Amino acid sequence: MIADRTIKGLCLKVGPLGENDRLLTLLTHEEGIVRIAVPGARRPKSRLAATSALTFLELLIGGKSTLRRARQIKVIKSFSKLGEKLETLSAAQALSELAMLLVGTNDPQPEILQAVLIHLERLQKEDIKPVEALANCVQACVHLLALGGYGLPIQKCCWTGIDLIPPIGDWTWRCSLIESEGFAIGEITNAEITLNASELALLQRLLKPILPLKQTGELLGPMKVWMKLLRVIELWIETHLNRNINALSMLKKILL
Repeated sequence: MIADRTIKGLCLKVGPLGENDRLLTLLTHEEGIVRIAVPGARRPKSRLAATSALTFLELLIGGKSTLRRARQIKVIKSFSKLGEKLETLSAAQALSELAMLLVGTNDPQPEILQAVLIHLERLQKEDIKPVEALANCVQACVHLLALGGYGLPIQKCCWTGIDLIPPIGDWTWRCSLIESEGFAIGEITNAEITLNASELALLQRLLKPILPLKQTGELLGPMKVWMKLLRVIELWIETHLNRNINALSMLKKILL
């Protein structure tokens, strides 16, 4: 037996466990991904019945190390407003899915948890526009992939090693995504994604802490460009993590 102790974590997923219990999948600072049983949580009058995904929780846990059980649960922060719009909910679910791919059990990666919390807060902003939700999702994926060791190599040509410095204003310049390697200068035959100079420059700016904005405060880049960058993210994840992020596909369908 392990002594009861307190942990904090973001609930990424909630599922049934037996007849009356729930199983929480949490992203924590100390242990990475952990799974905690919540006894009786599916009973209507249970004091633990309010557990849900996309909440930052403090839990008193105990029991066997193979599957610990929650004794008490306190909600520190709820991101329930994300469910009010399909695009923000899909974006948030995409971040949850990606976090679960990047972080393992007994694999503490506090930077990833902090990044997810920051981006969920941004997605929950009042009056967020669909294109802003998409852009936030794309940037969040760029950040999480970099923190998890699968960052997009967007600074040098993957074939020549030449710096990728997009010549803004030259509308003939192109670079192509080679899914297994990165971006190569030029228009490569059979490449699914080809970016012009402005599109690559926008992608490179996503490594910064905040989204690129115009002087007016509006988001830089139209919906069609953000959709293109989302496809870059999808292809990179499919190739390097060998998985599809279902919520990214849902986000595209919602915004099309």
